[in-house]
Formats: sequence, C-alpha cells, structure tokens
Amino acid sequence: MTADLKFTATFNFVTLLSYAAVAYRGQGGRCPSPEILVNALLKAEKSAKQQRLTYPFESLLGKWQLSFVTGTNKVRKRGGILLGKGFYVPKFITVYVSFNPILSEDSSRGEIVNQVEFGPVLLKLTGPVQYSTKKNLLAFDFNHMLISLFGRVVYNRPIRFGKVKTEDFYNQPIAKLPFFGFFSVTKDFIAARGRGGGLAFWIRET
Repeated sequence: MTADLKFTATFNFVTLLSYAAVAYRGQGGRCPSPEILVNALLKAEKSAKQQRLTYPFESLLGKWQLSFVTGTNKVRKRGGILLGKGFYVPKFITVYVSFNPILSEDSSRGEIVNQVEFGPVLLKLTGPVQYSTKKNLLAFDFNHMLISLFGRVVYNRPIRFGKVKTEDFYNQPIAKLPFFGFFSVTKDFIAARGRGGGLAFWIRET
C-alpha cells in the first residue's frame, strides 16, 4: 500500500506509464499495481480528449508487446462502462501486435499482425486495417491464420473471423468494425480502448 501511494504521489500519468513500460520490460523497478495503472490510463484518455490529440497512422507502425489489459463488467455504471480488474500479461505468454503500411496512395490503410507465443506454439493472425486520424480509431479484420509447433507450420490458410468480406473491408464504416481507439502514443508505448470498452497497454519491442 505504501509503495502504491508513493507511485500516485510522485508520478503524473505520463511518467507512470513510462515507468510501467520500463518495469514490465525488466529494465528496472517493479510494475505499478493494476489499480494504479488503470487510473493512469484513464487519466491519459481523459487528457487526450480534452486536448483533442491526434496521432498519425505512422506513429503506430512497428511491433508492440501487449503488457496490460482490462476487461469490462456486464453491468454498466451510469455514464459509461464499468471496467473489470486489469492484469499484466504473464511473462510465459508473449502477445504482439504489429501495424505495417501497405503500398497504397492512401496512408490510412495498412496491415495488422496479431501474434501469440506460448512455449513451442505460435499463433499468428493477419488482416487489413484502416485508420481515422480525426478520432484515432484503427479498425481491423483478420483474414489469415498461421499456426506453427516447434517451428514447423501446421496450419497456414485464409480464414473468415470478421463480419465482412475482405474486399469490402475498406467500404465499411469504422464504427461497424472491430477497432481500437488510441489515446496515448509514444515511441515506447501505446494505449487504447477497444470497441468493447476494455483498455490495453502495449510496449515497443526492443
């Protein structure tokens, strides 16, 4: 409890998020408690809305490791979503998301790669993304799955997880697709709220 109070008294939300990224990466210190980190994420989200911050798609490009997530409770509190208790992703599981550009005149389009590694098992999902800078919304869909075991590919083919056909993806309104609403983007970490209301915090892969 004393250590958590020290976090809140010493760090503003930007510094605390940076500290959490360093700690999760194992480069010093210990990770703030889930409650403290959720509070910092909510403050960052509120500040981004108040300042009307926008981030270009280029600032999201690269590979990011998921380090912290929250769920949402079924019961909504008045005026918003009631967040579930957040948790740090265990170190024995690594979850990455990558955003890559595509060769197109439209700089708001790209590719998403979601990759989960658990021991000898690797699961990789890929698909298209479209990004709205005005609201920092990144819509995505997955259309291909790769599974490998001990480095050997055992499944590698198109899939249909999404709600729309791949060729129709870019014609769909972002609000009708799965999306992340980014509210904090730096060279070391990114944070967003998903369409379902949960929060996610990624750190850049080093």
